[in-house]
Amino acid sequence: MSTSNSKSVAGGQVTTPPAPTAGGAPASFTPKSSGSAPAASGVLPVGAGKPTGQGESPRTAGSVRPELVGPRRIRLSVSRIDPWSAMKMSFLLSIALGIMMVVAAIVFWKVLDGMHVFTEVDAMVKEILGEKTTVNILQYVELSRVVSLATILAIVDVVLLTAIGTIGAFLYNVVAALVGGIHLTLTDD
Repeated sequence: MSTSNSKSVAGGQVTTPPAPTAGGAPASFTPKSSGSAPAASGVLPVGAGKPTGQGESPRTAGSVRPELVGPRRIRLSVSRIDPWSAMKMSFLLSIALGIMMVVAAIVFWKVLDGMHVFTEVDAMVKEILGEKTTVNILQYVELSRVVSLATILAIVDVVLLTAIGTIGAFLYNVVAALVGGIHLTLTDD
């Protein structure tokens, strides 16, 4: 049950809002005015802006609420990292890194082969060791061997980075339980 108080404002009677209800939200109200306030008086009717609570004076033209200057700042802390999400994230990122590694190896091989680097190195080795040498550099740097080696390294990379990401999440959770985690300050632009 709510009660309303009447105040006299600039020649008219205005009803102030009732006290908040049990849920914390103010009950709805309608300002009542028995007369019109003069426009030049500098007093705004209660319903013109935000409703005023009990104990507050109505808003006047001279009392303007100061606006917040600059972006809002919120301080948060990362207190726990879910190991399952860390594992999924590190797995997908390492898959992407592995694909990039294989593609980069192919492109790098094509560039070096186009510049005849492998044949020049093979000629230099034969010149140093003699023409009768059995060392053939070109058979070790074939495209199929380079792609196979890059694929093996990418698979090892996927396994290792996924394991490191998951173990890192577990270690972070243990350390964050002791010291409270990483504190971040976020700003709202």
